Amino acid sequence: MKAILFISFIVAFYCILPSGFAQSQDTTPYRIETKDGNEFIGRIIQQDQTTIRLQTEKLGEITIQKADIKSMVAIQTKQGKDGRYWFDNPQATRYFWQPNGYGLKKGEAYYQNIWIFFNQVSVGVTDHFSVGAGLMPLFLFAGASSPAWLTPKFSIPVVKDKFNLGAGALIGTVLGEENSGYGITYGVATVGSRDKNFSFGVGYGYAGDDWAQTPTFTLSAMIRTGERGYLVTESYYIGSSDASLMLFSVGGRRIVKRVGIDFALIIPSETGGELFAFPILGLTVPFGNVPGNVVK
Repeated sequence: MKAILFISFIVAFYCILPSGFAQSQDTTPYRIETKDGNEFIGRIIQQDQTTIRLQTEKLGEITIQKADIKSMVAIQTKQGKDGRYWFDNPQATRYFWQPNGYGLKKGEAYYQNIWIFFNQVSVGVTDHFSVGAGLMPLFLFAGASSPAWLTPKFSIPVVKDKFNLGAGALIGTVLGEENSGYGITYGVATVGSRDKNFSFGVGYGYAGDDWAQTPTFTLSAMIRTGERGYLVTESYYIGSSDASLMLFSVGGRRIVKRVGIDFALIIPSETGGELFAFPILGLTVPFGNVPGNVVK
């Protein structure tokens, strides 16, 4: 009789155990952004129809109302040297301006601005094709003619996250002028991951009906330096039948709440014997889908 009572007690004990003890907890870290602009990173302890209990590193255990959540993303991460999580690179498809072999995924998009005048929006139409549209609104200044352009691009992952090919074009015109077409068609090969890679590209430019007789070459690289920082370099060799020009740029990118801030110096090869460099300052704002697995 005592044995039967003991067995019944053990069975009842395991039946009433909380599910959190009966099953291993989810160790996937999540990034939760609330509607008031706050951002929390941690592991989900428990959730129900209305709330989520999150274990964070800095704040400990917190409870968030689901009605207050703007986005919730499962972080695809790697460990940094300081033990903090490094998010996926939200702007892995280009350097300062030069595109690489990686492409936007379907639904991903960003707005890019350089020195106020350069404006471009790019959208991933499929996982392997994206298109951008850009404008320099010089018409705001005494009605000056304004360059505008489209940037279609195909991306081909040859070896996933190791070797990618890209091909595309910049097709432009100057609004307010006739026969003002210009642009470049290009191909690019990228070796490395989205966080650490270098690219070699070649392209032919045109203006009106005339195509360049010699190609333009590009060599670019990106190296992640920390949780939110990148070292970026971008170089061009622009040749012609009677002269050539090299442009070398070096700088970085800082990610602040998924907004990228770019800063660099461009150094031309032809400076009349004097060292000359001019700065670049820009920002990129992603919208649409963001890299990562969004949990609804």
